[in-house]
This record gives sequence, C-alpha cells and structure tokens, in this order.
Amino acid sequence: MEVLLSGLRAAGEPTRLRLLALCAHGELSVSELTQILSQSQPRVSRHLKLLVEAGLLTRIREGSLVFYRIADGHESAHLARTLVDLLPSNDTELNRDLARLDMIRQKRAELAENYFQVNASHWNKIRALHVPEADVETRLLELVGPERIETYLDIGTGTGRMLELFAGQIDKGIGLDLSSEMLAIARTQLENEQYRHVRIRKGDMYNMPLDDESIDLATLHLVLHYSLEPAAVLKEAARTLKKSGRLIIVDFAAHGEEHLRTEHKHQRLGFSDREIVQALEQAGLTVGATESLVGDPLTVKIWQGVRAS
Repeated sequence: MEVLLSGLRAAGEPTRLRLLALCAHGELSVSELTQILSQSQPRVSRHLKLLVEAGLLTRIREGSLVFYRIADGHESAHLARTLVDLLPSNDTELNRDLARLDMIRQKRAELAENYFQVNASHWNKIRALHVPEADVETRLLELVGPERIETYLDIGTGTGRMLELFAGQIDKGIGLDLSSEMLAIARTQLENEQYRHVRIRKGDMYNMPLDDESIDLATLHLVLHYSLEPAAVLKEAARTLKKSGRLIIVDFAAHGEEHLRTEHKHQRLGFSDREIVQALEQAGLTVGATESLVGDPLTVKIWQGVRAS
C-alpha cells in the first residue's frame, strides 16, 4: 500500500505526469526535458527528483550528463507503466510534448549522421579487409540459437548493432561503451518502441558497473583489439556471467596489417587461438568451439567461453 500511495503522490501533478510520459519513450537528459516542457531547469530537476525517489523513474549518470527513463523491474515500475498507459492519447499538452520530443530526436539523429559522415571512411576501410558483416551476424545468430535470453550484455557496444541483432530474443539488453559519441549514436539507433527493453550505459570494460553472476550472454564484437589488456577484459566479462552463462568474442585472427595500429588505433593486431583460449581458461571459463570466417587479408574469428554450472 505504501509503495502505491507514494507513487501516486509523486505522479499526482501535471508536470510530473508529463515527465513520466516523456521518459516512457526513452532516455532523456535534464536539458532535453527542460526544452520540451519550457520550464526552468531547477523546477524540472525537483520534479524528477520526486519521481526518482518514488521509484517511477530511473536516474543514470553518464559523465557530466544525467539521463532519466521510466523505471523497470519492480512494483513502482509497474505503476509507472500503468499510469502512462492511462494517459489520454488526445491530450493537447501531451501531444505537444511528444512533438517537441520528435524534434529532440531529430537533432540527435543529425548529430549521429554527422559523426557517421566524418568517420565512415575509417569504418569502411576496415570492413573492406574482412568478410561481410552480414556473414558474421548470421553465424552469431546460429551460434546463439533461438532460445530466449534473460539478460544480454554487449561490451563496447558502439552503435548498438549487436543489441539490435538480438533484441527479438532477449528480455533485457545492456550495451556498455566508454565513448559518449558512440553512446549518443546507439541511443538514436535504439529509440523505437521495439527496443524498450534495451539500456545503453557508459562503462569501462575493465571495471563494468554490473553485479557478479548477472548476465546470461555477453559479447565482445570487434572490440578486444582496442584493449591493452585483453585478458583483464575477459576476466571482467567472466565475472558478470551467471552459471552456464556464455561469452562470445568476435575479433581478428593474428595478422600483419601494421597500418591498423597507426591509422585506426588498434592496440593488437588480432589474436591467436592459443592466446584467447588461455585467457578464457584463466578467467574460469570452459572453452567452446572456435569459428573462422576467412577474409582477405583479415580473418574473423569467433571464440566462446562458458561459465561452469
């Protein structure tokens, strides 16, 4: 009763209901919410604080920015969704808010597009060196299989493509990345209703803000070659896996393309099977089958590790 009453008291004010409705559509910063509502930042912040304290919204700090989204996973979250579903679809003020939200999203998309245009040549050069990404994705889907996945983690998520790929079979998805620019792109890519169960978070792959034994499937998709300490990354990933949880690594076989160090900031020129297998075993994982997708000059490898049950 107290949880219900607390939530109703927090939501029982026009501005807070508007904030709840907006945050049900994705993660929004205080400045974005201030623009949409045309209210002062201190006023909006006070309303957000009350909604967070009542458990109706979740607050996510990302460097100097703070994002808010509708809560999930507990009693107050159910109340929050119920209240949003009860809001009238023909309300003039709410529809005006949503129209302004579309403008905010458009600005985000423009920033993402600008970033893509600046960096497109960088990615295209690397893509030309290995097998088509569609082939890699098809094999990943086959390896993971059609079973439902309760909690999925994509480490170094970049644009969020792996979250998109597995969105249909996961109950909850988390994408971690240290780059604010990439996180902004991922949020833009994953704003549709079909990705409501997906979260984007800022995090260091050496020290992830995740509980032990909380993940069913984790992926490192063309990320490990940027690491100075690959074994430490795999150990940290293994820490988060539940019993029987899986880690799938997609990266390059050892190669001699030295220009990738200087032109594209690769810290490692691929990996040998021996190195990855040894690191997986040291992380406490049982090593599964290794896959090879041969390209010219880069071969893409897929390594798997499973936490003992």
